[in-house]
Amino acid sequence: MKQYQKLILGFCLGVIVGLIAYYVLPEKAFPWMKRWTEICTLVGSIFLKMIFMVVVPLLVSALMLGVYELGKGRSLGKVAVRSLGFTILLSAIAVFVAIAMTNILQPGVGLEFDPAQLAKNQAVISIDKNMQAAQAKPWTTYITELIPQNPIDSAAKAFNGEIIALMVFALMFGYALSICVKDENHPFVKTLEAIYDCSLKVIDWAMKLAPYGIFAIVFNTTYRMGAGFLANVAYFVGVVVLSLLIQQFVVYALCLKIFAKTNPWTFFKNCREAYVYAFSTASSNATLPIALEVAEKSCKLPPKISRFVLTCGASANQNGSGLYEGAVLLFLAQVFGVDLTVSQQVVVVLTAVLGGIGTAGVPGGTLPIIAILCVNVGVPVEGLGLILGVDRFLDMCRTTLNVSGDLVISKLVSAGFETDTPETNKAGVSA
Repeated sequence: MKQYQKLILGFCLGVIVGLIAYYVLPEKAFPWMKRWTEICTLVGSIFLKMIFMVVVPLLVSALMLGVYELGKGRSLGKVAVRSLGFTILLSAIAVFVAIAMTNILQPGVGLEFDPAQLAKNQAVISIDKNMQAAQAKPWTTYITELIPQNPIDSAAKAFNGEIIALMVFALMFGYALSICVKDENHPFVKTLEAIYDCSLKVIDWAMKLAPYGIFAIVFNTTYRMGAGFLANVAYFVGVVVLSLLIQQFVVYALCLKIFAKTNPWTFFKNCREAYVYAFSTASSNATLPIALEVAEKSCKLPPKISRFVLTCGASANQNGSGLYEGAVLLFLAQVFGVDLTVSQQVVVVLTAVLGGIGTAGVPGGTLPIIAILCVNVGVPVEGLGLILGVDRFLDMCRTTLNVSGDLVISKLVSAGFETDTPETNKAGVSA
């Protein structure tokens, strides 16, 4: 059985067994189920931590090597410009798709709820505090925080909001490396290559545990929520999922066909392993190692381009998150009867595009951004309590689109460049 088939099997069994256990073996009546969920938590945590522990060394080495190779060949600027251009284009289209679908289908109209009860939700209170802290910062602080004072400290705090600062350090250091080091066999370059290869080896070990880890994670999620978690906002969930599917199978497919002259369905098929990981972990950062491996081995993309685009994209290209932010904001505006003007919706689009670019690539990273958007257009923040029950599921869905967008942009950027050798050109550029 192929690896992706094992992953899909583990995911499907997690859903099926989790639903059966939720309805047949509730924890209150069967206390021993608590021990089973603890074992699943252990297996899932080991799997995720094996991946997370190499994200920082992999990100730094991959980004430095990618920038070094591009800077040495004087194509860094072109790759960066094309990457940024496609990121903004696809992010804007994603948010427009969400706004259009939410306006047409109106999932928030007529929804009944208790505002007082929502306001007491501890998760909403926590999001509100984070949002107020973020708003209290002057705009200049956001710029200066992009440059790390201590890269080691930023690496230690990578999953607490410092990962973009770490990326800026890797970008600058990699470019300096391309200027100062002319010898491809330089010990430091070889060290970075060794770190990158060792990180991938750890990922290979994690992949052997992946089917069991994915089963454990999905089982616990399903057992905790059951099938009824969609009941109150099922229509909203359907609108978001439909918007994500349009972005994936219409927008991405057309871009691959038009700009990369490649068969989108073959490309999506080659990326399926990364999609399963992204859906299961709900984290772009956790999926980065697998995405890098898929890009080089399955999609045959030039390493110097895929390493640059994917490592930057793990935090700076969040199409799915931008789409979700736009959909949630309009949904809550409909729920509370807030009539947003065309100009306000344009502001929502622009803010969601920027929010999608700056959203942390970890589970739940979009909620503080959505809270800020709510305040800016006069939508009560406590409305977020309506979606908290389904946020994890939608997080899994939008993370899959985020990772897919990174891989698509890698292909689009690769297709626009002539590579150094006929073998690489054949593998990475031609369809």
